[in-house]
Amino acid sequence: MVRQAVERADVIPLLAEAFRAYGYEGASLSRLCEKTGLGKGSLYHFFPGGKEEMAAVVLAEVASWFERQVFQPLDNLPPADGVAAMLAAVDAYFQAGRRICLVGAFALDDTRDRFAQAVNSYFSRWRRALSGALQRMGFAEMEAEKRSHSALAAIQGALVLSRALGDEQPFRVMMAALADQLRLPGA
Repeated sequence: MVRQAVERADVIPLLAEAFRAYGYEGASLSRLCEKTGLGKGSLYHFFPGGKEEMAAVVLAEVASWFERQVFQPLDNLPPADGVAAMLAAVDAYFQAGRRICLVGAFALDDTRDRFAQAVNSYFSRWRRALSGALQRMGFAEMEAEKRSHSALAAIQGALVLSRALGDEQPFRVMMAALADQLRLPGA
């Protein structure tokens, strides 16, 4: 059933879920219409640049959410509180491993080349924010960098494994392990 959206912003989360479900290449215009409940004309009214604009707007929205909920707490809260806030936000956003990382999925195929700046910025910003918080906690710069890279790889890998197995347990186990790994020894 085709419906009318009141605002362009109402469509963005629906598009995000369509891209999560089908990937960029698999998200045909008919599938995007189906997932959003909008006709082609309405989609093009909101996104005259077509599917590429839709994906770019979705990636920008994901980046904006992570900036507010993950990166800024890592930058601005006391570092241990920032890391705890990051872990809680990541768990909520990825629905305890039931939701894939859209940016990570876009990084895995040729879609990465189309949206290289957005994909790179998202992961680079996350790594810098986490590394900075870990350094303020007392980790040496190289150790903080190593742990931030490991943490992001662990989160992404756990998301893939949870999705592949249809089981959120790998994600939950990894999040608990990260809570320990991102603390100073004895803290």
